[in-house]
Amino acid sequence: SPFTRAQKIDVGGLFSNARYRKGMTLLMGAGVFRSVGLWKRYLDHAYPGAKPAGFADHLAALDADLRRPGRMAVVGRMGLSAPTDAAARLGDIRCPALVVEGSLDPDWTDARAEGEGIVAAMPPGLGRVEVIEGAGHYPHVQFPAEVVAAVLTFLRAGARG
Repeated sequence: SPFTRAQKIDVGGLFSNARYRKGMTLLMGAGVFRSVGLWKRYLDHAYPGAKPAGFADHLAALDADLRRPGRMAVVGRMGLSAPTDAAARLGDIRCPALVVEGSLDPDWTDARAEGEGIVAAMPPGLGRVEVIEGAGHYPHVQFPAEVVAAVLTFLRAGARG
């Protein structure tokens, strides 16, 4: 679920996709208001369904860290940064690359389309998208076995190619 290209708010998606609308509202609110509570609500939303083991402990530790002076300002700046340097380099990729997306990632109206947009900017034949069904923004945490299987399949295919 990479932020590789400069993002634009999908206005139509705000009206048609409740998951996206809620995610964007929480993200923007957390950044603008520097709200730890809104950031934690976003994280809860970004992990749809069952939470991974240790999630409550992770949130408690994050809460303590983000309440330190200046920490939420960093989160706000992160949300305002544009990964244009990464997008500009996609055409320079020279080795196979795997983009892993969660099907329920609230940062996109269509996670597969976002991944395919990244791959389309790479030299032909180098990129591949793998969408983990039921995962949110952190598929590697929610579904580690599925992500590992996707990575191993990708690596094996590269070794044969």
